[in-house]
Amino acid sequence: MTTLTLIGAPTDVGASVLGASMGPDALRIAGIARAMQARGFDVRDQGNLAGPGNPQAEPASGFRHLTEVAAWNRAVYEATHAALQAGQLPLLMGGDHCLAIGSISAVAQHCRARGRRLKVLWFDAHADANTPESSPSGNLHGMPVACLLGHGPAQLTRLAGPDAPPALQPGQITLIGVRSVDATEKRFVNEHGIEVYDMRTIDELGMRAVMQAALADVDQDTHLHVSFDMDCLDPSVAPGVGTGVRGGPTYRETQLCMEMLADCGALGSADLVELNPALDVRNQTAELAVDLLESLFGKSTLMRPQ
Repeated sequence: MTTLTLIGAPTDVGASVLGASMGPDALRIAGIARAMQARGFDVRDQGNLAGPGNPQAEPASGFRHLTEVAAWNRAVYEATHAALQAGQLPLLMGGDHCLAIGSISAVAQHCRARGRRLKVLWFDAHADANTPESSPSGNLHGMPVACLLGHGPAQLTRLAGPDAPPALQPGQITLIGVRSVDATEKRFVNEHGIEVYDMRTIDELGMRAVMQAALADVDQDTHLHVSFDMDCLDPSVAPGVGTGVRGGPTYRETQLCMEMLADCGALGSADLVELNPALDVRNQTAELAVDLLESLFGKSTLMRPQ
């Protein structure tokens, strides 16, 4: 029986809108532990990590709350790495998307130590590829992709140690569902050759073809990490997010993504972030998140084998 470790990171310190700090408990209220146990997992909820509060300060040297973001990501890194070392599958429950710097840095270090290939699928309405020089706001939830590629402050790019390489190379990450990108982010993504399936591509090719292409190089030696920002979905489906953008994937398109990810059999770790109960309607976005996670972890329709 696979052990699924739930790691709560209750902070919105990297975000522009308050409320994502309540995300982990909203997922618990929506029954995430019971749902994962029904999928055959031994579920261990580690509770919520501890970290600094949100000072709601103005940007300094291109960042808002760098010290606090670094502290949260260090805690996430250590918890994720410990779960992987113990042979468990970590599920980070955010919190805002800056926390993926810590989780993916830990996964990358784990894969390097074991000689495994890492592939990250980043589901998001945004490219999250700003740098302190290009960010219009200084909010660090808009910078994790850049930081994971080594473009950012050492407190975030060197979580695995002062001599560690960047967590990711551009060929290891694929962005899916993107539809709101700053001009400087477009240049960054293009200059680094990052694979992107934006909403126009999904509209033109269909979600099935996009997911087939995104998973084409995933094999039995690949550790697949899914980093899922709830604002990837259209806000008509998922209203409980801080930075919703119209024109995202539908419920069925997103379910197809999750089912195809489960079918590939390579999932080794995941993030579920940017769930904002303060903006939700009767916890429906948290319930949707649990529904999608059930599919990600193997729930299939009646006419397919379980």
